Amino acid sequence: MVRINPLPDELQYRAFTTYESRELGIPAKRLRAKDLSDGGRLIHLPTGREIELLERARVLAAATPGAWVSHETASLLTGLGLPPWMGGGDAIHLSKPHTLPRVRRAGVTGHRVRVHPGEVMDFEGIPVAVRPRTWLDLAKDLPLNYVIAMGDQLIRRPRPTFESRSEPYAYPSGLRLLIRQHPNLQGVEKARLALDEMRVGADSYPETFLRLAMRDAGLPEPELQLQLDLLDPISPRADLGYRRFRIAVQYDGAHHLTREQQSRDNRRDEAFLRAGWSYFKVNADDLAEGFAGVISRIKRV
Repeated sequence: MVRINPLPDELQYRAFTTYESRELGIPAKRLRAKDLSDGGRLIHLPTGREIELLERARVLAAATPGAWVSHETASLLTGLGLPPWMGGGDAIHLSKPHTLPRVRRAGVTGHRVRVHPGEVMDFEGIPVAVRPRTWLDLAKDLPLNYVIAMGDQLIRRPRPTFESRSEPYAYPSGLRLLIRQHPNLQGVEKARLALDEMRVGADSYPETFLRLAMRDAGLPEPELQLQLDLLDPISPRADLGYRRFRIAVQYDGAHHLTREQQSRDNRRDEAFLRAGWSYFKVNADDLAEGFAGVISRIKRV
C-alpha cells in the first residue's frame, strides 16, 4: 500500500491552488493522490467534500491572477442579497480589467470591465467588488424596484448595537460620482433613475417595496423610521407612516419570529395603539399580493 503523506494543516480540509502548494513545497506527484480531486486548471479539491460558495469564490479568484469576485457572487458574499430568480446557479462571477482577456473557465461567468481605484476590496481574504460597484454592475439585470431596494440598503444608517459598523456602505453623493465615472456601463441609466427614488431608512427590501407600492397607489411619500415621540430619543419607531394622519406601518420579516424580538414588537405596537394611532402590521403574505390589501386599508383611514 502506498503511503500518502498528509497535507499541511492549512490545506487539509479546503480547496487550494497549485500556487499555494508550491509555496508550501508540496511535490507535484502528491497532488495526484486519491484524497485530492481535480477542481479545474490549477485547483485541487478534497475528494468527496462539498465546497461552499465562499470557498469556491476564494480558490477561483486565487487561481485567476488579476480577477476579482463580482456581480451576483459579490452580492451574495457581501450580504446585499438577490431576487429569488437570481444567484441559483453554481457559477462564480469573476471580473477582470477591460485590458485583460475575459476569464474562461468551467464554473465561472467572466466579465471584462473598466474599474477605478477603490472599487475592489479585500473580503475575508478574497478580492471582491465593493458593494456600490456591485449595485452598479447588477443594475442592467435587475428590475428598477430591485435596484432602488438594493440602493436603499447601501445608504441606510446601520445600527451599531446589532452591526459591526457605524457608517452606511455608501452615500448618495458617492453613488452619483460612481455613476459619472462609468457613463457607458450597461444599466447606468437605470441606476441613475434608482438613485432619485432611493431613501434613507428602509431596513429591508420588503420595506422599500412597500414604500414604492404606496407611492404607486397614489399615497403621499411616507416618513421612514417614524418615531412616536419626537422628544424622546428611545421612543418606539415604526418602519414608515404618516405623522399628520397618525398612521404607522410595520413590516414584520423573518427575524420578528424570535421570542425576544416579539416582546420588543409587542411593546412598540402597544405604544402606538395607546397613543391613538392607526397601526398596520404587514408580512410576507401582503408582499406576495403587492400590498394591495393593506394599501386599501390605509387609504380608508
